[in-house]
Amino acid sequence: MPQRNGLDAARIRLPVDGTWATVREHLVQRLHRLEPTYIDEMLTAGRFVTATGPVSVDTPYVPGEFVWFHRDLPDEVPVPFDIGIVHRDDDLVVADKPHFLATIPRGNHVMQTALVRLRDELGLPELSPVHRLDRVTAGLLMFTVRRELRGPYQNLFRDRVVHKEYEAIAPQNPELTLPRTVRSRIVKRREVVTAEEVPGEPNAETYVELLEARDGLGRYRLVPATGRTHQLRVHLNSLGTPIVGDSFYPVTYETALDDFRNPLQLLAKVLEFTDPLTGEHRRFESSRTLSAWPA
Repeated sequence: MPQRNGLDAARIRLPVDGTWATVREHLVQRLHRLEPTYIDEMLTAGRFVTATGPVSVDTPYVPGEFVWFHRDLPDEVPVPFDIGIVHRDDDLVVADKPHFLATIPRGNHVMQTALVRLRDELGLPELSPVHRLDRVTAGLLMFTVRRELRGPYQNLFRDRVVHKEYEAIAPQNPELTLPRTVRSRIVKRREVVTAEEVPGEPNAETYVELLEARDGLGRYRLVPATGRTHQLRVHLNSLGTPIVGDSFYPVTYETALDDFRNPLQLLAKVLEFTDPLTGEHRRFESSRTLSAWPA
């Protein structure tokens, strides 16, 4: 099924042990958030397809068959910031993501994501993310131009051989001894939006260095050796220096999706690695700056 506005179709596999008489019966049960009458409208419009063609209301159920369809798009608030391009060649695109833009489609963020916008803006339908950044974090994001290249570059992050540096703006505590390496055990539970440090063997490590200080704030260089969810935010908060603009740590509060006034002061500044295809040394650096630390 072709892309729509740079967005791939969703794919579901019919269970091999299914006993439904028709594909429609399974879709009504599986896509329970959609009204059966609306699923019928989608079927009539030919919006569900298999490898053999469109699915109708009486298409027989075939165990193990794949069904593709495009989900309805949410009503999204446009993110009014451009995506910078740090590097582009036949294999890689390194983007400089703004705050408030998600990496990939998820939940209420679909068209307003770095992946979908870049596919459209650059005319690269197979563009694929190698890693992710939180929606509220700005900075470097790496993509492969073709899907088949994604694996070798993803393995760099899996094997922790990519050197990553971040910058953050947070309160400066003169009594805090820096630089230091923070190690702790961080757990993120599925049903909870925040992560927490718990007793046990450390699974997260961050090098923290104060680059400069003024007016009660510090500009910090952060070098993570691991990649736990919210690791940098959790570790700076544990030092008593929560990142400016953080709506999760130390206190969680909600912000409207169209409120772009107070971005999290965290920037993915540097990516450095040996290219797995060419053996070439690569180093990329964001040109963005953090608004809480004007030049």
